[in-house]
Amino acid sequence: MKLILVPTDFSPHAENALKTAAEIAKKTDAEILLLHMLEIPSQMNDAITGAAGIPEIMLFIKKANEILEENTQREFLKGITVTKHVKFEKASEGILTFLKKYEIDLIVMGSKGISGIEEILVGSNTEKIVRQSNVPVLVVKNNKINLDQPNIVFASDFSAETKAPFQKLIDFSKIFDAKLTLVTICTPNSFKSTIVARKMTSEFIANFNLKNYTTHLYNDTNVEKGIINFSSEIDADLIALCTHGRTGLTHFFTGSISEDLVNHAVKPVLTFKI
Repeated sequence: MKLILVPTDFSPHAENALKTAAEIAKKTDAEILLLHMLEIPSQMNDAITGAAGIPEIMLFIKKANEILEENTQREFLKGITVTKHVKFEKASEGILTFLKKYEIDLIVMGSKGISGIEEILVGSNTEKIVRQSNVPVLVVKNNKINLDQPNIVFASDFSAETKAPFQKLIDFSKIFDAKLTLVTICTPNSFKSTIVARKMTSEFIANFNLKNYTTHLYNDTNVEKGIINFSSEIDADLIALCTHGRTGLTHFFTGSISEDLVNHAVKPVLTFKI
């Protein structure tokens, strides 16, 4: 791991993400790219290319860079290479554009989660990044992540398409000497007998050199609740899963378990694009 991207809006949630990224960077000798997306008020959009708005724009840039500089001087970042970036663009679009420019290995983002009508109509920037990023995304909530031999829950259907993302999770887990807890969530709409579920899991893990892991079958009313409840019961440190990154009408009608967990789970969530 060489480059870790940490988008920040200077909120407490972004601060938690930066602290987590710092721990990962120290373990991997990675560089942190600290990115702030500067969204200009709509009434000033025309001024960006005109002389009238230049003083205001320069003031925004100056202030953003000052705050970013303060962030790079935090005690927990000592010994880590941190570069500052300020970009003019909407947050989610700007982050995705930034990914194309740099060979990012991991995105670490903070999120407070959203629900209700706000979730339906707007969604969160974090949710959009999880859906569209080809890079693994670690979403940090209020709680501090334990990265000292953490217990990572990987919830999956253990199909062939999840093999490549799962290998990325294995590589990530080795950095922290983590335990992998593999779980199949069975629901009324997606029921598997114990024999079938165990066979699928067994055949799946036979493709990998795994040592510190356990396998489980958990029943619940839906997959999202199953992952949240199971992770809570075993006191997991982190939830990991794959996402298809559906967009448009397909996403609207089918939704995404990964995005639901990003919004609703208390525990941190690590996603890998299939």
